[in-house]
Amino acid sequence: MGEVTIRSMDRPGDLGWVLMAHGELYAREYDWTTEAVTARIVADHAAHGRPDRDAGWIAELDGRRVGSVLCVREDERTARLRLLLVDPDARGHGLGRQLVTCCIDFARDAGYARLVLWTNEPLAAARHLYLDAGFTLTGEGSHREFGAEVLG
Repeated sequence: MGEVTIRSMDRPGDLGWVLMAHGELYAREYDWTTEAVTARIVADHAAHGRPDRDAGWIAELDGRRVGSVLCVREDERTARLRLLLVDPDARGHGLGRQLVTCCIDFARDAGYARLVLWTNEPLAAARHLYLDAGFTLTGEGSHREFGAEVLG
């Protein structure tokens, strides 16, 4: 099964890996171009993240980065779950669920009243994790943020 670790996103290269992994994975699996969107999120977290209000985690399998998630401040009462990803080779180890739990627990401990997220229709496994964790669908609409039209 391998050794699974969830750790803080605080090592050199972590944010760069998040950008690279999202760019490569979503291009390969969905033919999406996500790097501009992901780069803005990563850069904003690096430049403006506050340890008491923002956090990130890296999932490792046998010491190799294979997943990520961020919890970022949206406003004083609301946090946003961002950039959840689990490499296909590491799926089935419960890493996605653990990453979502880290984000939820941090948001609660940081005193946020709400935790929100945005996802896209093809990401069925992530949507299942979110629903299991208690998130509810509040709206949907089409967009072209990654190239082709997608239901968000």
